[in-house]
Amino acid sequence: MENTIFKDVHYLWWVPVAPAVGSLILGLFGRRLEYPTKDGKKPIWGNDPAKYNYDWHDPDAHGHGAHAGGHDSHDHGAHDDHGHGHGHDDDHGHGGHGLAPGQSASGITIVNLIACGTMLFAALVSTFAFWTLLHENGHGEGNVALRDYLFDWIVAGRAKIELAFLADRLSIVMMLIVTWIGFLIHVYSTAYMGHDPSHWRFFSHLNFFCFAMLLLVMGDNLLLLFVGWEGVGLASYLLIGFWFKDVNNAKAAIKAFVVNRVGDFFFVIGMMLIFWYVGRQTGVWTLNVYELSKHAQVLTDIPLAFGATVATIATLCLFMGATGKSAQIPLYVWLPDAMAGPTPVSALIHAATMVTSGIYMIARMNVFYAYAPTTLTIIGIVATATAFMSATIAITQNDIKKVLAYSTVSQLGFMFMGLAAGAFWVAIFHVMTHAFFKACLFLGSGSVIHACGGEQDMRKMGGLKAYMPITAGTFMVSWIAIAGVFPFSGFFSKDEILHQLHGASFFGLGHVLPLPHLGSALWVIASVSAMMTAFYMTRQVYMTFFGTNRSSESVRAHLHESPAAMTIPLVVLAFLAAIGGAFGFILNEHWNWLEHWLAPVLPGTEMLLEYAKSLGHEPHSAYGASGWATLGTLAYAALSVVLAVISISFGAWIYSKHTDVAEKAAEKLPGVHKFLFNKWYVDELYNATVVRAVSLLSEGFAWFDRTVVDGLVNFCGWLLQALKSLAGAFDRGAVDQLGVGGTAWTVDRFGGLARFFQTGKIQTYLVLTFLGLVTLLVALQGGFQALFK
Repeated sequence: MENTIFKDVHYLWWVPVAPAVGSLILGLFGRRLEYPTKDGKKPIWGNDPAKYNYDWHDPDAHGHGAHAGGHDSHDHGAHDDHGHGHGHDDDHGHGGHGLAPGQSASGITIVNLIACGTMLFAALVSTFAFWTLLHENGHGEGNVALRDYLFDWIVAGRAKIELAFLADRLSIVMMLIVTWIGFLIHVYSTAYMGHDPSHWRFFSHLNFFCFAMLLLVMGDNLLLLFVGWEGVGLASYLLIGFWFKDVNNAKAAIKAFVVNRVGDFFFVIGMMLIFWYVGRQTGVWTLNVYELSKHAQVLTDIPLAFGATVATIATLCLFMGATGKSAQIPLYVWLPDAMAGPTPVSALIHAATMVTSGIYMIARMNVFYAYAPTTLTIIGIVATATAFMSATIAITQNDIKKVLAYSTVSQLGFMFMGLAAGAFWVAIFHVMTHAFFKACLFLGSGSVIHACGGEQDMRKMGGLKAYMPITAGTFMVSWIAIAGVFPFSGFFSKDEILHQLHGASFFGLGHVLPLPHLGSALWVIASVSAMMTAFYMTRQVYMTFFGTNRSSESVRAHLHESPAAMTIPLVVLAFLAAIGGAFGFILNEHWNWLEHWLAPVLPGTEMLLEYAKSLGHEPHSAYGASGWATLGTLAYAALSVVLAVISISFGAWIYSKHTDVAEKAAEKLPGVHKFLFNKWYVDELYNATVVRAVSLLSEGFAWFDRTVVDGLVNFCGWLLQALKSLAGAFDRGAVDQLGVGGTAWTVDRFGGLARFFQTGKIQTYLVLTFLGLVTLLVALQGGFQALFK
């Protein structure tokens, strides 16, 4: 990374800005476009159609009534925000007769064009940037990166943070995933959400989601990455709670938002630790990732707490942030509840955005993690435990989307295993392949829900292959891919993760707890998790597409394949899920394009290998002199395929003709089945501990507020009232009566005396004057002295 050459370009900013502009236009004018005005005044149905509890579907004409009484995790993907069924015309299209009152079909088309057009533009610019990088880098080991500097964002003292976008070997991979898969999901959504009264709001939020994720992956500094990090959190809140009139959806959105804030708190601490200590030790006050990586080693020499270095504590904090965004123990609990949002949202969250942000962030900060092997050990343990636990839960779920949700949590665990093993490129490889097959699986589940009138319970499906051949075919391609069967994409990325995990040199928790055989132990657990993945996905496929249809007669009468806008993205994603492993063909060193492509920006892998060598851990080469995989590597790959095939065969045997075996197993082990079906009671544990503790703390603060704070306030009020009364008494008694009143009384009395003399009569004045003269003469003659002798 130190030899990176930055080439200045001035078009990268269009990639995130394009969906941002789409979101802004739709947010400001989307409702007006979909609900045109009458006579240039106001909408003919009122100012806000969302306030009207209208029922604009005809179940008899459209074949789908409302299914509002479903189970807790019921998806409203085929519903408006009042819980009414998705309307269809006879050709399974989306005719104008299914529109909300006052909603314009042409307006919907314009909204679709804006939303999809901006995403397509972003995807084309990203592709152009990719071709530019291919040309600039050639086949060498150098690293040419494209950088689009806009302006100095924050300048404070010696610290300067620029607003600049980066397209290097790592970020361009994520850009292509986000934009192209995001575009396919947008196209799919035009049909899936075509009749929602708030169609414009959905696409505004969907564009914003992609904008935030692109900020995250394109920012050349941690602060801009964090802005995108928070942006995807906000977007997920808006989209998970899209149908907010259902209180369960609103609660799910709040849960996702709050849980992610916990992780984000630690992310900020980690970011600030790196900024502060790198700046203080080197004088380089920046958050630019490339600049920080050059000085990462200084953090290994600074002890911080419990004998751990700043490198260990900071990377642990960043990982805690990643457990929130990328749904790992203990902060994974929000992701299964995210199914409350429309199915395209689930596909976007699980495949192309948000949940992969934690993996991307750690890969981007790979140099720091190479200096924190203790953190990598913790990541490996947490990731493997997450993958195993989620896989056991998925086996017992009956909601078609919940199975896929827990599958995502498990697959994210595999990605973190790759990171923990130091094979950062493998984690990104699995991000790519997972994006292909998981997007296809989620959109396929949405197609099934769409056809079944909103039903999500797989026990009420079955035999859909005959009614939905395209959906079934694409779904099964992705099923084989996620199961890890050669030569589908999931085999290559998952097998390489298992291989790297087994051969990894985990150094334990420093000198406190060495764990020399941890890699082998984690490999065993991960392999069991992979087998369970193949099993529960087989269970899902057979319960949904094979056997006898268990739908109600009304639903069965209208089962149909989804429109082209939904099936074409499925076909494209299924094709990528089938051939995507070619990007990282692990059986030949020279054909492993992705590893060579990412190597210059992921030096942490080589650093960890060198560190292992210095401790006497010689790495095992996966390739021979010819470049082909060794027999040992091929044996690992063969074992991976065999385990997957065994699991698939076992699942097919049970759920094709021997479903009673599963039922009897559940009956013989009711405690285990109930434990897994209730998701290890993690939510109940959280409610009994964290939620209860927070509630008690809140009640304590409320008591303190009512008793102490309000008491002090009331006492101050009483004291002021008393002082006011005392001041009033003083004012009335001393000031009014003695001061003002006393003065008036004195003046009045003296005035009365003066009035006795001032009569205005001349005779009186003459008499008084005479008396005065007599008195004076007597006094002068000593008359008064004679009187007192």
